[in-house]
Amino acid sequence: MTLDLSDRVAVVTGASRGIGYFIARELAAAGAHVVAVARTVGGLEELDDQIKADGRGQATLVPLDLTDMAGIDRLGGAIHERWGKLDILVANAGILGVISPIGHVEAKTFEKVMTINVTATWRLIRSVDPLLRLSDAGRAIIMSSNAAHSARAFWAPYAASKAAAETMMRSWAHETESLPLRVNAADPGATRTAMRAQAMPGEDPETLPHPSEIARRIAPLASPTLKETGLIFQAKHNRFVAYRQPE
Repeated sequence: MTLDLSDRVAVVTGASRGIGYFIARELAAAGAHVVAVARTVGGLEELDDQIKADGRGQATLVPLDLTDMAGIDRLGGAIHERWGKLDILVANAGILGVISPIGHVEAKTFEKVMTINVTATWRLIRSVDPLLRLSDAGRAIIMSSNAAHSARAFWAPYAASKAAAETMMRSWAHETESLPLRVNAADPGATRTAMRAQAMPGEDPETLPHPSEIARRIAPLASPTLKETGLIFQAKHNRFVAYRQPE
């Protein structure tokens, strides 16, 4: 089924490159007005040019460092003033930090991972939750990772941050399950991105799916017809899975 997001407003963070860039393009191509958020102005301008070249949808560019918590609050206010609602949130921005034994991680590195991946995600949710509730079919996609569950050696800060983001998603989904708002996490799996290259420098990137492919699989989570909420979408397998309690 063709994704139709005509007249819908979407926020995508981390929109200047990688999966966020291609999700923003997918949503715009489906007719959405994309509020593209990222630190890199040049990357946002490239995205805007490409959305225009794609021939459908529009973009509003928001250069914003997500450590600027007051800026995230202002973003919600600006969206309310211009559109009076928000239909789609894609909380995609995140950082890896370091691959290191947990005892060797510097405090400033750990704190930055938590600030971007957890605190900024919470602040974003807090800022736009009232706006998503004003939509007839609000949709929220919180980007996660299998690292949240595998807890593999040397990945502690990133894994902990994604586990926290997923837990916030699940609580939010429970809080809103009686509303039209649907809230899910998306696990993109190993993807040909700069973050993956940072984590796995010896890996052949050509063996991994391109972020445009992963974005095409994740974009339908923004559909007004979506029924699922509180689940994890595994892009690698193109399926939803439920969280399981420890046995």
